Amino acid sequence: MASNTVLPHVLAVINASTIAALSGGYYFIKRGDRARHRTCMMAAVALGVAFLVLYLAYHFGAGLAKFGGQGIIRPVYFTILIIHIIAAAIATPVVPLAFWRAWNGNEAAHRRLAPFAWKLWLFVAASGIVVYVMTIHIWPFAGVAP
Repeated sequence: MASNTVLPHVLAVINASTIAALSGGYYFIKRGDRARHRTCMMAAVALGVAFLVLYLAYHFGAGLAKFGGQGIIRPVYFTILIIHIIAAAIATPVVPLAFWRAWNGNEAAHRRLAPFAWKLWLFVAASGIVVYVMTIHIWPFAGVAP
């Protein structure tokens, strides 16, 4: 299926775009430009929803990606992957909660949670790109079990 070969690349582009939107949101809120901050964060949320839908579609259709690296890079890769998965699991409820607080005008609660949610989300997006590059580009699985 063609989408099984294209979707990892699309997901990486979405992750990179999410990093750009999150960075823009940070930039604008630090300068007091709430309107542009809101626009960037809405874009990040839209990208997050698109990522989640495509990620689930990809993994339900293709299964889990296999890592082809051998030797010392295997434990390095799996350590990065495990930390990425744990951070993504934590981000899954934290990011929507921060968004919900802002959406409902609970600025004080949003301000308490948003810095943590932002750092966590940025880490998940960046580590997702690292996992993608390692799995798809540097050490793709060649069909031989380790």
